[in-house]
Amino acid sequence: MATTKFDSVSTNGQDRKPDPVRVNGGDGNLSYNKNSCYQRLALNVVREKMFDAITRKFDVKEFSATSNTIRLADMGCAVGPNTVVTMQDVMEVIKNKYQSDCPNSKTPDFQIFFNDKSSNDFNILFSCIPEDRQYSAAGVPGSFHNRLFPEASLHFVHSAYALHWLSRMPEEMQDENSAAFNRGRVHYSSAPEEVENAYASQFAKDFDSFLNARAKEIVSGGMVVIIIPGVLDGMPCYELTTSVMYELMGDIFMDLAKEGLISEAQVNCFNMPIYSPYPKQMAKFVEENGHFTVESIELTDPTATYNGRIDIEVWTKHVRAAMDGMFLKYFEIGIVDEMFDRLLKRLFEASDRVNSSHKEKNMMFVVLMRK
Repeated sequence: MATTKFDSVSTNGQDRKPDPVRVNGGDGNLSYNKNSCYQRLALNVVREKMFDAITRKFDVKEFSATSNTIRLADMGCAVGPNTVVTMQDVMEVIKNKYQSDCPNSKTPDFQIFFNDKSSNDFNILFSCIPEDRQYSAAGVPGSFHNRLFPEASLHFVHSAYALHWLSRMPEEMQDENSAAFNRGRVHYSSAPEEVENAYASQFAKDFDSFLNARAKEIVSGGMVVIIIPGVLDGMPCYELTTSVMYELMGDIFMDLAKEGLISEAQVNCFNMPIYSPYPKQMAKFVEENGHFTVESIELTDPTATYNGRIDIEVWTKHVRAAMDGMFLKYFEIGIVDEMFDRLLKRLFEASDRVNSSHKEKNMMFVVLMRK
C-alpha cells in the first residue's frame, strides 16, 4: 500500500489537458489496441443482426441511382482492429447486396470514414487498415455530438461503445447544495435518484445532439446502427457487473482521501461521464427527436460468445485502457496507478459478487432509419 503523498490537480480538472474520453493510444501493455478483445467479442454477438438489418433495409438501388460512391462512417472509432474489421465487413455485406439486387450495374465505390476526438491515436488506427483495401479511407477528428460531414453525404453510420460517454457532467452535480451532488461516489449506479436523473438528462441532450447532426449528414433512407451498454427496463443499474467496479472505485478514492493522498473535495467533484440507457428511454428519445424511425431496439448478451467466470485481471486492464484519459484529467498518474492496484485486489476479494451480478442482456443493439 502506498504511503507517499502524491501531488494532485485542482478539483475542477482545469490544470490537466488529457481528453476524458480518449482511449489509451500506442501499442503498449495498457493500450486500447492490445486491450479491446472484450469489445470485439461483444460486437460479434450482434454481427449477424446488423448484417440482417442491412440486407433487409439498406436500399442500394435508391442510393446507387443518386451516387457513384457509398459512404460509411464509424463514430467514436477509437483505435485498433475492431473498427477496421467491422466497417470492412459492413462494406462487404452492402457490396454483396448490390451485386444481388443490381446484377447488371457497376458496383459503386466505397468510402469509409473513421471518426473520433482529435486526441485519438489515428496513427495506430491507420496502421490497422490493410494496404490492399477495396475502399477509400479517411480519419475525421471531432466530436460526434456536432456536425462532421456535408449535408446528405452519408449512407450508413455505425457507433459502438461510444455514445454512452457524456459530453459533459451536469452543472448541478458540482453544486454542494444540490440533491444531485454525488458526495463520496464516482458514478450514479449506487447514488440517490437525483444523481441518476441528472445523468439521464445529460444523456438525453447528448443523444439528441448526435441525432440532429446525423440527420443533416445522412441521406433519406440511410441507416444508423448503435451498440451501447444498456440496462433492462425496470432493473436497478447497481445490479450490473460494471456497477460493482464503479462502487469499488468510489470507495478506493475515499480511502485515498482519508489517507491524505488526495482531498475529499476532489473525489466529490469527480464523476465518471458514463450512462447506460434503458430501451424505453432510447425509443422515447428517438421519437422526440423526430428525424429517424426505429427499426430495432433490443438488449443482447455480450457474454454469449464466452463462458466461465470473469477474468478480473484482463477485465481491469480493458477498463483502464479505455478510461485512463478520464482519470488523468483529474488525478496524477501515481494516484491512478494506486487506485487500479487497489481495485484489482478489491475485485478479487469480491469475485463472487462480481460473477453473480447481472451481466446478461446489458448490450443494446439499435437500428435507426433516416426519414
